[in-house]
Amino acid sequence: MPRKRKLLAQLSALQNTTSFPQICAVEQLNTTPGADPSPKSSKYFVIEKQKSPQLQEDFFNQPCVSLAKSFLGQILVRKLPDGRELWGRIVETEAYLGGEDEASHSKGGKQTQRNAAMFMKPGTLYVYQIYGIYFCMNVSSQGEGAAVLLRSLEPLQGLDAMRELRGASRKAPSRLLKDWQLCNGPSKLCQAFGIDKAFDQRDLTQDAAIWMVPGQDPPGEQDVVATTRIGIGNRGEWAQKPLRFYLRGNRFVSVVDKKMEREMAARGHSPGS
Repeated sequence: MPRKRKLLAQLSALQNTTSFPQICAVEQLNTTPGADPSPKSSKYFVIEKQKSPQLQEDFFNQPCVSLAKSFLGQILVRKLPDGRELWGRIVETEAYLGGEDEASHSKGGKQTQRNAAMFMKPGTLYVYQIYGIYFCMNVSSQGEGAAVLLRSLEPLQGLDAMRELRGASRKAPSRLLKDWQLCNGPSKLCQAFGIDKAFDQRDLTQDAAIWMVPGQDPPGEQDVVATTRIGIGNRGEWAQKPLRFYLRGNRFVSVVDKKMEREMAARGHSPGS
């Protein structure tokens, strides 16, 4: 089965876990000819919604680098005001380690009104604006002022809505965006999912409009490329640290490091091995 079809099948399976269980057999057991068809009070006839597979606080409560890697393959879900749900598989992240990290907004341990979410409990969204126009979304981790930037998603569901949102945020009309162009960058991701400053400081484990669910096919270490972060400018040694992580061979990644991938291949690290 091609990987795209496999992912969609996995998405369908995930969605089914949040639906009500089949009750036909229960109804038959509870109904006899001429009897009152209303459900009995027995606990065996109480219909309960199955527990959602939503990622909880213990998942987010891990060191920054570990969380950045663990995000790969997980699924971000965004529920729009009209009820439509957007689903995207996380394929690229960057770790920002807090006070010691010269490229972090919390470098030196400085806490401001803007970066307050970086110091909140793991799983808190930190959304900030760049160039006065675009937004980027991060998730706090363990560590004072540490957070993970979500760089790219592989769209799974709601692609038409993503195109609408991307189109609404662009000033001039342009050609129809291809699937791989919808979320292949941190600002594009936020546009496609309708994320703005209003999402800053929201809790991914509690919010009704945005959350994460586990992916069904977690990548192995050989599938993850660790390389340098993008667009952080002159930050000395921190500009060279391998704190960006992406799924090797995934066409939805924003920037591919071909040199690093060749080195991995030379060491015998083939994808999926």
